[in-house]
Amino acid sequence: MPVNSAVNSAEEIPVTAELLRSMPLPQPDDDGDKETRGRVLVVAGSVPVPGGALLAGIGALRAGAGKLQIATAASIAPHLGLALPEALVAGLPETAEGGIAAESAEALAQRASRCDTVLIGPGMMDEAAVAELTADLLMRLEPVDGPAGGGPRFVLDAGALAGLGRDPGPVRRHAGHVVITPHAGEMAALLGCSREQVEADPLAAARQVAVQLKAVVVLKGSCTRIVMPEGRAWAYRGGTVGLATSGSGDTLAGIVAGLLARGASPEQAAIWGVYLHGEAGNRLSRRIGPLGFLARELLAEIPAAMAALAENG
Repeated sequence: MPVNSAVNSAEEIPVTAELLRSMPLPQPDDDGDKETRGRVLVVAGSVPVPGGALLAGIGALRAGAGKLQIATAASIAPHLGLALPEALVAGLPETAEGGIAAESAEALAQRASRCDTVLIGPGMMDEAAVAELTADLLMRLEPVDGPAGGGPRFVLDAGALAGLGRDPGPVRRHAGHVVITPHAGEMAALLGCSREQVEADPLAAARQVAVQLKAVVVLKGSCTRIVMPEGRAWAYRGGTVGLATSGSGDTLAGIVAGLLARGASPEQAAIWGVYLHGEAGNRLSRRIGPLGFLARELLAEIPAAMAALAENG
């Protein structure tokens, strides 16, 4: 499917500190406990890439979420539990490739229904199994504004994006309550076009997918676009080349999930998440250098970046 440049008409709003101060994040009461800051379930990781779940989970906590659960492949669950003692880590049946088996959706649905936000995808390498698991889980869970109400919101990243272009129905079922975080290659797969076509007009590509999926799109790149289903768009150009490093996308997905759990809207969580991720990179660039910092090092910078925005407001 070619990118439809005809939708590329409205101006992009720059993502700046001033913009974020105009849309402050929900703040917990001084006497609130961890329950008031929301529960995140991270469905992530595989035997080849266990670290994706770790980075995303820490990202959610650093963004201020109150409680974290990680669901991952059974053989790596004990190791993740030791690496991240702040989380409840559940092991799930594995595929032959070491990924989470698609039949885990039923058990996951029970766990996810008790959470505010569900992140699916970081570090999940078995594409067919991830696509089936994601679609099944989205169909099993009640939409936030469905007849029964109260379902979780979603962040879909990496492997969880694989099947959305073929069957957008499960995502559209949760219209307005899903954030997806593709890079240009993943966006090309969603549209059935080449990466070069996406890079020629990234805003048009993001708008097209936002309409198709009825989801907030965060199209990552040297300039990251955030696009709403009705076409409103923001652009963040303040990042550093050092952010283009292994695991960086996992941290961003986790940050967005944590902000959603705190009560931010999908639009707000996406905009704030992109800015905080970029500002974390800027802080490391000033202290360490423009290249060579690690994705895991971004995470400790998030609370200070949030605090600085509040202090200078």
